[in-house]
Amino acid sequence: MAKVLAACVLLVALTSPAFAQDPKPTVEVRTEYLMTIEAQLGSRAPVGQRVVVHVPGGSVRGPNIKGEIMPPAGDWLIAMPDGSNRLDVRLTIKTDDGAFIFVEYGGIIALSKDAQDRLAKGEVVSMSDDPGYFITAPRFMTESPKYAWLNRVQAVGKMVSLQRGVRIKYDLFVIR
Repeated sequence: MAKVLAACVLLVALTSPAFAQDPKPTVEVRTEYLMTIEAQLGSRAPVGQRVVVHVPGGSVRGPNIKGEIMPPAGDWLIAMPDGSNRLDVRLTIKTDDGAFIFVEYGGIIALSKDAQDRLAKGEVVSMSDDPGYFITAPRFMTESPKYAWLNRVQAVGKMVSLQRGVRIKYDLFVIR
């Protein structure tokens, strides 16, 4: 009898208006600008559903970090059936004071048909003129004591501008 009573109480609780309300977050997410990455984009090699994009170099600039992207670096892009793309990027930053920072990130690209057509023509697409979705989730690894704080952060990046085969620019933010 006690089990039946407990089940009835649970059923009433789960169907009550207070329980059925939309969930509300219990914490806040804040962002803090970390850096801008501007990467050169080189050759593209299709491999099945993947497109391997060579990244021959680039720059990294932020309030607490400055450096260059060192080769080898690249993106093992996966074309999805719905037209979106999944990023799989690996690169190494050499800071202006000689430290090395390994960066890896995934991400999702879902641009409009117009933006895709413009990229295919060699035009520059920016988030300010095409509100597509191009978000990354970078993580960092380094042995440098000066930059060890990067080992303890998760970042998110948003594409600023892209010109296929030429360059890409991201702004990165630490999530707090």
